[in-house]
Amino acid sequence: MADLAESLDRVARIQREWARERPDVDVRPQGVIGRLHRLGAYLTEELCVVYRKYGLGEGDFDVLATLRRAGAPFERAPGELAEHTMVTTGAMTKRVDRLERAGLVSRRASESDGRGRVVALTPQGRELIDRAFSEHMANERRLLAALTEEEAAHLESLLVKWLAATEGPHA
Repeated sequence: MADLAESLDRVARIQREWARERPDVDVRPQGVIGRLHRLGAYLTEELCVVYRKYGLGEGDFDVLATLRRAGAPFERAPGELAEHTMVTTGAMTKRVDRLERAGLVSRRASESDGRGRVVALTPQGRELIDRAFSEHMANERRLLAALTEEEAAHLESLLVKWLAATEGPHA
């Protein structure tokens, strides 16, 4: 009995306890949701290790990456940045303020909208995000190394399907 308990992961132990205490409730969904929740927390921490190495928080990295993948001239309006990073415009303002103080982004008036502003990567910001992104992708490859390429592709297709069912196909 002790050998079986030791071989079960934390989620399996929780499921087993619930099955004993509430045999009338199907706890199988907990096997997927609980493990995803634990894995998500682990992955977030492992990703943040790289961000911190470059003096960035998760949100800072997200803003710089969003500007970088916009293509030259590496700029977006604040509302567009908020939309691409899924944060409020208020939260975006705080992030941009912090990045501007660090010399990684600049703000200027929009040429197409006199009242609008544009946030752009500075040369220092572009150099930093290029280095950080390369290391970030190496880190993600490391985190996926427990899976074969086929397993990772299958998991990705399942996650795409599940996410589309919860967020919609264009979220």
